[in-house]
Amino acid sequence: MEAVQTQAEYTSFESIRAALKEVAELQKETDRQMKENDRRLNKKLGKLGDRFGEMVEYMVMPCLIKKFRELGFEFTKAYPHATITDEKNNIITEIDITLEDGDKVMIVEVKSKPTTQDITEHIERMQKVRAHADLHGNSRVFLGAVAGMIMNENEKTFALKNGFYVVEPSEKTFSITVPEGIYALREW
Repeated sequence: MEAVQTQAEYTSFESIRAALKEVAELQKETDRQMKENDRRLNKKLGKLGDRFGEMVEYMVMPCLIKKFRELGFEFTKAYPHATITDEKNNIITEIDITLEDGDKVMIVEVKSKPTTQDITEHIERMQKVRAHADLHGNSRVFLGAVAGMIMNENEKTFALKNGFYVVEPSEKTFSITVPEGIYALREW
């Protein structure tokens, strides 16, 4: 009788081990499927975010020339989505909106809700744009602006402290806050 119990116990142990192995295999497959679903979802969300960003840029751009004209600028050119790809000098960046006149260029970063990280990255972008311009004999003055559909006070203050114009919604159009007083306008 004892041998039969041992055999039954052994059979039970083997069936449990087989079941656990099967569960582990199923878990691996589930993990793989979840990772694939996450990858697909992130890709779709990225495209949606890009499209939303484009929509914001196209909403902001027509008003910018008019609003900056009220501040004394005479920008005659405006275009979205410029890129600098200078691999030789390791200067690679993307620009949301560029406004130009004869001697000034405004580089505008557009976000639905800018963060301090976005603003820090815009400072780095401005430095790259200036370096690229210097390498090509472009002595125009480069100015920066941060535009946001939702602009928190902390981010607005951070942008102004770093010498950027701040563009944000105001009633049916946009308003531009000029860095002044303790916040000096910065030129690159």
